Amino acid sequence: MRALVYRGPGKKALEDHPKPDIKAPTDAIVKITKTTICGTGLHILEGDLPSCKPGRILGYEGVGVVEKVGPAVTAFKPGDRVLISCVSACGKCDYCRKQMYSHCTSGGWILGNTIDGTQAEFVRTPFADTSLYHIPADADEEALVMLSDILPTGFECGVLNGTVEPGSVVAIVGAGPVGMAALLTAQFFSPAEIIMIDLDDNRLEVAKRFGATTIVNSADGKAVETIMKMTGKRGVDTAIEAVGIPVTFELCEEIIAPGGTIANIGVHGVKVDLHLESLWDRNISITQRGWSIR
Repeated sequence: MRALVYRGPGKKALEDHPKPDIKAPTDAIVKITKTTICGTGLHILEGDLPSCKPGRILGYEGVGVVEKVGPAVTAFKPGDRVLISCVSACGKCDYCRKQMYSHCTSGGWILGNTIDGTQAEFVRTPFADTSLYHIPADADEEALVMLSDILPTGFECGVLNGTVEPGSVVAIVGAGPVGMAALLTAQFFSPAEIIMIDLDDNRLEVAKRFGATTIVNSADGKAVETIMKMTGKRGVDTAIEAVGIPVTFELCEEIIAPGGTIANIGVHGVKVDLHLESLWDRNISITQRGWSIR
């Protein structure tokens, strides 16, 4: 089969690769019909995740058709159309019982990271009964593939962790797919304002169409000044970091209001400074990425 393979920082290749087979009784083999990439995959390609070794097939999002199942799989059969979760969950360990599926002791985020992923013609999915989802025969696969990771990550790690509330002021730093997912789902909670911050005017215009009340291009280095002026020097109640580099996290630190929440979604490959010299008395909360939605 053909597969997209990580070959080290800045290197990838479309290669011939052996087709996967069942390794554990709880496995399924899925023929991929749709896949995609999000920001975490870009961090892998930049070498930010040492857990992903050269030679690994990339990808952890996908829609497909079950080709084969292990003898312990009871919820799926060959021919079923399925959505693949980015997180593989055994459903039995202490973390799964706490609904902290990304910390599953024998699974978690392993696809495209520590085992071969979905950017291939076929993928082996561990714990199929608790890591795959049935999809209708007439479903739009291009829309559904966003449910593997991108949309639930923006919603859970950004909006829910960020405690977005009616009447609150929300800033989202990063107008990529995950930031856009946070923008769309934040509107479920009726915040008074949603400010989208990015360097790209095209993305910002899309954000405006998707419901951002204000857009800020931070290329001029004056984003903090602009946002503090907009909020009467108060800052924002929720700052969602959806990029994963030091400058964007530090921007969130500078614009968060007393009692606010910084919800970090971005995957950080280098050290980021936590400025407690200015935050120690601000009563803020900082939440980190970790999926519980499956």
